[in-house]
Amino acid sequence: MKKFTVSALAFAAAISTTAAVAGPMNDLEIAHTAYTAGNLDIRYAHLALAISEDATVREFAQTMLRDHAAVNDEAVALITKLKVTPQDNDLSKALVKGAADKRAELMGLSGKKFDCAYAQNELGYHQVVNKTVANEFIPNVTVAPLKELLSNALVTFKLHEGHAENMVKKLSC
Repeated sequence: MKKFTVSALAFAAAISTTAAVAGPMNDLEIAHTAYTAGNLDIRYAHLALAISEDATVREFAQTMLRDHAAVNDEAVALITKLKVTPQDNDLSKALVKGAADKRAELMGLSGKKFDCAYAQNELGYHQVVNKTVANEFIPNVTVAPLKELLSNALVTFKLHEGHAENMVKKLSC
């Protein structure tokens, strides 16, 4: 059975609610939400580096910093080239709220409890985000360079999901 964390469940609930109420998101909303999700994972990684002493957790966090920053840098270059402004939306706002709650929870932990909570959050977060990017974002994007960016990023983020799953196993969470 998959063990989703609060932030992963909040993300999944926000997607369902947004889709039901507002219908499909436009390209500018998708771009903003994807960028927001990447930034939130960067913040989780910074927290892991500040708290964890486990080499596996720290290595994973460094990978998150590097890879998510690279994708977000590509996104900024794309929106600059296209001369557009991503649009904040209910889903990106829900993501920020859920992540703030999860960070507050994580900051109250230390040692193995923190490491396991972080690892499980990363696994659940990547499972939900990857499914959303694959099934909701990519099929609905109309601008070819954004679709390509999301498709390329998804390859990397699926690797993250596998690494997170291995981290959970290695930590015996």
